[in-house]
Amino acid sequence: MSNLGKKRLEVALTVATYAIGGGTASVVPTPGVEIPKQLLLTTADVLMYANIWKIYFEEDLHTKGLLEIMAELGLVAVAATGAAYVAAKVSTAILKELTHWTGPIGWTITGVVASSLSGLFGVTWALYCDQLYSQREVGVGD
Repeated sequence: MSNLGKKRLEVALTVATYAIGGGTASVVPTPGVEIPKQLLLTTADVLMYANIWKIYFEEDLHTKGLLEIMAELGLVAVAATGAAYVAAKVSTAILKELTHWTGPIGWTITGVVASSLSGLFGVTWALYCDQLYSQREVGVGD
């Protein structure tokens, strides 16, 4: 298996692990505490993004300057992705508050939604990192 293939496999396992963990944590009913729980899940998502970056580039994301990261990603992409992410998290928190009344079926649905959103954002970030890594590797070989 190529180096890129190994990275992709490790990233896929990382995204799956974080998505399942986030979905499982979302299933647990916590009436009135959904916004703080979403903040904790957001922290877990940020850790997932940092781990994906580290897998591809073998450097800690936090060692890069925020301006450097934003320059790489493009400010428009950061703003759009950030807005979509915040909207998804707020929607999940509202959905979770509403499903507290529906019992285990509603809790499970919320867990699936939360897991899917984490997985979707993780895969999106992984695709970006994969593309950037591939471009850097091609540039090195030139």
